[in-house]
Amino acid sequence: MKIGVISDTHGLLRPEVTAVLEGCEVILHAGDIGGQDILDALGEIAPVYAVRGNNDWGAWGEGIPLTRDLSLGGLRICMAHMKRDLPGDLRSFDLVVTGHTHRYLEGREGRTLLLNPGSCGPRRFGQPITFALAEAEEDGISAQRVEIPWD
Repeated sequence: MKIGVISDTHGLLRPEVTAVLEGCEVILHAGDIGGQDILDALGEIAPVYAVRGNNDWGAWGEGIPLTRDLSLGGLRICMAHMKRDLPGDLRSFDLVVTGHTHRYLEGREGRTLLLNPGSCGPRRFGQPITFALAEAEEDGISAQRVEIPWD
């Protein structure tokens, strides 16, 4: 299963990002979405699972959960915009996704892949524009960092 993992679009869905997401079977958005139009556009590519970020206020964002615990294609996935909102024990998850920092971070805690895809919306804080493609394999899950040249 090919999974697009993005965060912190802040109302900007770059065509370079959507081009790479084509072919994904599912898209995970780790918050600070910026509007329902972003979720609608992503939904035209693949089913979207999102969590609400600290900037996703207003009526459109009220129905988006702060955290998610998903089972997709045999994987157990936990999502939260902010790391502090994650459950204490992450060992039962295959993939844990957070956002908020605008910095790409990838690591392992045992078999659990910890992933912050960075930000693929407006360039902020001097950070590169990044997101991730994750791939479910027989022996677990792996991720590939994708960086878009910034303007």
